[in-house]
Amino acid sequence: MARRKLKAPRRGSLGVRPRKRAEEFVPRVKSWPEVSLEVPKPLGFLGYKAGMTHVLMIDDRVGRATYGQQIFVPVTVIETPPMIPLAARFYEATVGGLKTLTEVWVTPPEELEIHRRIKTLSVSTDAFERALRKVESEKQNIARVSLIMASQPKLAGGLSKKVPDIIEVKVGGNSLEEIIKYALDVLGKPVRVNDVFNVGQFIDVIGVTKGKGFQGVIKRFGVKELPRWHKHRKGSRRVGSRSPTMGAISPVPQPGQMGFHRRTELNKRILIIGDDGSKITPVSGFPHYGIVRSDYIVVAGSVQGTPKRPLVLRWAIRPPTWSPKEPPKITYISLESKI
Repeated sequence: MARRKLKAPRRGSLGVRPRKRAEEFVPRVKSWPEVSLEVPKPLGFLGYKAGMTHVLMIDDRVGRATYGQQIFVPVTVIETPPMIPLAARFYEATVGGLKTLTEVWVTPPEELEIHRRIKTLSVSTDAFERALRKVESEKQNIARVSLIMASQPKLAGGLSKKVPDIIEVKVGGNSLEEIIKYALDVLGKPVRVNDVFNVGQFIDVIGVTKGKGFQGVIKRFGVKELPRWHKHRKGSRRVGSRSPTMGAISPVPQPGQMGFHRRTELNKRILIIGDDGSKITPVSGFPHYGIVRSDYIVVAGSVQGTPKRPLVLRWAIRPPTWSPKEPPKITYISLESKI
């Protein structure tokens, strides 16, 4: 008699289970793409969702029925004020994975108002030089270089807060020497979104979805409601009979938190990168946001979250097989009121 198998790989997507509330508004990026760049640059940026509109553009997807024709595309506007790198973090490869080797911090400029997020951040000249000497002595052990960057929400038109949001961004490049030099040179200097991304590029958007509170199984999982004309001891809006399954029993739908989950939208194409908000802000402004004052990007399609929600923009970790040869041709941008 064959021995019963007691263990099996887990089934289902990690993006579905567990469906619980996100820990924070600003998500942490768990993985970064491996790209080779001629010039070192950060592989991520932080922006704030402003709202949606639509554009007309010339379809440049070869093989489509509408190739070369004007098509309607819904788009999302994300305001991306310049970010300030506060520190460079250097990692070493160990048996247990990447471990922090050392960090190089600088005193941020006063206009950043970093004291609203970090109470005391004043780096002396001696501490800065000691960190540089350690980087130089341990250069052969460095496996990854990242930047700790702070946003400037007070420059955004639709936000009332001044507290900076801080994220860690990997630096991509071709040579480790050039990556280290770039990371040290850019500390304390503003980095704009056009220094990170290009028009027509595919990116991933990481953020927290809209929160919908505690919901039942019908709204949360799409369970079919039981017939109401029968006598039900416990109601009709509940899980009924589950058909026999092969092998392990699938997870049972249960009521609970719906929405406010950390999710990743893959391969959102950048259609526009600009610095004049009047060219993209509709009449009367975006609902629940207002006007765009700082730099912005426009991506095709929708992204998760409510207006004003912070979103982490990352180089595509699983880009599509085709790549556009030139930036998209935008023929019309809708500036009509969205109210």
